[in-house]
Amino acid sequence: MTVKKQKSLVLILARELATNLATPIYIADSVGDLVYFNEPAEQIAGGRFVERGETSINDWVRMLAPETVDGKPLDREEMPGTMRVTGLDGHRRTVETTALPLFGPDGEFHGIMAIFWELG
Repeated sequence: MTVKKQKSLVLILARELATNLATPIYIADSVGDLVYFNEPAEQIAGGRFVERGETSINDWVRMLAPETVDGKPLDREEMPGTMRVTGLDGHRRTVETTALPLFGPDGEFHGIMAIFWELG
């Protein structure tokens, strides 16, 4: 049986905030695992978080197959603010991202919140 590490309060609060916003938001923890995306992000993801669950960010990036708007494949380290991704439903989408680091009151890094803006 696998025992999951308890989420930090910072990630719990970030998830609560994301749940109540109408903007697509993805949350990754400090080790790079995707730990949540909200309902508005389901359209970009092409599926629901409850069906997909937590996954490593590297696996997530491979599944989304990010590429530049010119169609050139991107590695995770090369991802700019604007890119094309393939949702889990197979549809290609052009998105912009804004990422915010999540720090706790102790100054410790807990993860990142990425806000996605789907472009027409």
